[in-house]
Amino acid sequence: MKLARIASKTASTGQVHERHDDGFDLAYRLETAVWIFDIDNARVLKANAAACGLWMAGSEQELAARDMRTDMSPTVAQRLRQYQSDFIESDAAFNELWTIYPNGLPRSVMVVYRGHRLADGRMAMKCEVVGESVDSAQNLRSAEALLHTDVMIMLFSREGPSLYFNPAARRFCGGSEIAAIDVFEIPADLDAIVEVVETQGEHRGLYRLSTVSGSGWFDLSVKGCSDAATGEPALLLTAIDVSELKEARDTARHLANRDQLTNLHNRSYLQSHLDWMEETNAATGATVIVFDVDRFKQINDRHGHNAGDTVLRQIAMRTRAALEPDDLLARLGGDEFVIILPGPHDPVAATRRVERVRRAVAVPISHGEIRLEATISVGMSHITKTSTQFTKVIREADIALYHSKNAGRDQLTVFDADMSKAVDEREKLEIALKSAVLNEEFVLHYQPRLDLGSGQITGLEGLVRWDNPQAGLVSPDDFITVCEETGLIDELGRMVLEMGCAQAIAWRRQGLSLTLSLNVSPRQFADDEFLRCLDDLARQDGFPKGQIELEVTENVLIGDPLQIAEKLRRIVDMGYLIAIDDFGTGYSNLSYISQFPLHCLKIDRSFISQLPTSGPIVQLILTLGQQIGAKVVSEGVETAEQLQWLADRQCTEIQGFTSPDPCPPPIWTHFCKAFLRRIAHGRVEN
Repeated sequence: MKLARIASKTASTGQVHERHDDGFDLAYRLETAVWIFDIDNARVLKANAAACGLWMAGSEQELAARDMRTDMSPTVAQRLRQYQSDFIESDAAFNELWTIYPNGLPRSVMVVYRGHRLADGRMAMKCEVVGESVDSAQNLRSAEALLHTDVMIMLFSREGPSLYFNPAARRFCGGSEIAAIDVFEIPADLDAIVEVVETQGEHRGLYRLSTVSGSGWFDLSVKGCSDAATGEPALLLTAIDVSELKEARDTARHLANRDQLTNLHNRSYLQSHLDWMEETNAATGATVIVFDVDRFKQINDRHGHNAGDTVLRQIAMRTRAALEPDDLLARLGGDEFVIILPGPHDPVAATRRVERVRRAVAVPISHGEIRLEATISVGMSHITKTSTQFTKVIREADIALYHSKNAGRDQLTVFDADMSKAVDEREKLEIALKSAVLNEEFVLHYQPRLDLGSGQITGLEGLVRWDNPQAGLVSPDDFITVCEETGLIDELGRMVLEMGCAQAIAWRRQGLSLTLSLNVSPRQFADDEFLRCLDDLARQDGFPKGQIELEVTENVLIGDPLQIAEKLRRIVDMGYLIAIDDFGTGYSNLSYISQFPLHCLKIDRSFISQLPTSGPIVQLILTLGQQIGAKVVSEGVETAEQLQWLADRQCTEIQGFTSPDPCPPPIWTHFCKAFLRRIAHGRVEN
């Protein structure tokens, strides 16, 4: 279009200004408000007198100087960009109710928007007011909310073409000329929704919709309605973006059902999956395989927990690779894993699968520069007509696993009918032990420690016994392992400490000076409550400081030597003594032994029973005790030859014979001298 410079005077101000003849000159004569808006720069370029009045501007120049971005919301800016895009693509025009805010005061007007090409080629917008709004305040607010909301609102004809997209829907979908089926990531979802709407009138659900930034999850509500313009049947879709919430929930669900170390299914998921299998009868004949890592604690103790974690992750990965896609693999905790083979039980196929797993696990595992070797012990059982509950079948597989361990580890044991009795007895034992702990049915019997030179008792070791009301006294060999596996050892260990300390206090009040040794389990030693329990006991009135000796196994001392030394020093500062039980059978680092505040080393009975063949080892321990200033006690002395060998090498204390119940020192002394005479004559009766 040819441009000409024209001088004119505005009706409202009388001011003269210059303008280009770009088709807007007629607008200056109109009584309705008309203006040209530069969308890119958010400024009014031209405005007639009515527009200046609408915008409460004194002149066209004053209005053109305003930066409309200062009070323009992001939603309005996005809407204007949508207009601009439509103007560029087609000769579009929009008739919409808009609320403007000149000088902060709201004015609601019906405006026709058309594209207006500027001289530099950019697309601007010509705005023409066609009337003031006579709607109620409620309707005006509804229109404003519809403009600003982030909820997608779309109206489609039943045939599929779009009828209306609000600004949010246009922003998400990238336009308004989109068929309903193109909105859905899975087109079949629309067919299913329409079928429901036709019968029920509406539907709501979570669906994946296609957006300009990719597919996302939306809370979608669909209602059947009519097009207000034509009366034809239509579908009204309202969609709220819940992608972040869905992802957060999926992540939370994943974390809740997965073991964080190995990313396998965890115990919680396994239980829910097994419940589902039982409810849907999918458990028919399913095979259950339970396995754990042989001597896994030694891996942790020797190389640290990071090495143990590496072993577990590698075993998880290798086991998963050795199984079929439908097989379920879960980590129950620690080093214990469960495999569920679905479908009818096939013993040959199941055994073949276990052997694949065992071979995969047996390949050396690298942890930094360390090569670790691991094997697994496996137990297997399956659903039968008489054993239909997974809890029982897993228990059976667990019993078979322990048979594998007792038979030497690194092997598979299949549960059979002969093991049923063991299962029932084990379950009854667990129930009875829980009741025994609750009712405190445990007592301590005391075994003396003798000085070889004087025959005097130098101390006593408190040994726990279960005083079963039905069976009488039960040896710890019959229940300690079960207590450790079930966690009852925590409460039992606390009871032993309390009973031992109470007895030591009573003896001291009677004028008896005896060192009392009490065993502490590795789990008990590692418990955060252990130090607090010891401190509470040491604060009792009459507590015999320096006379309660806590016996820990050698493996307890493996780990961070500084932390262990600090823990032992805290225990000693409370007034306790520290002894290492079964010394020589563990894997402690001798270079750190001198750092620990040790009072006593107890030589394991296995070395004493092999004298004189094991003499060099026993001599080494005797010398070590002298070097670090710790007493050395030989356990399991049962023959005159053992006694003489130890006496010749200055072993001052022995232990290991059957003793009567606790009694005063004179009786103890008489008993011990008689015992030494029996040993000297080769007559030892247990």
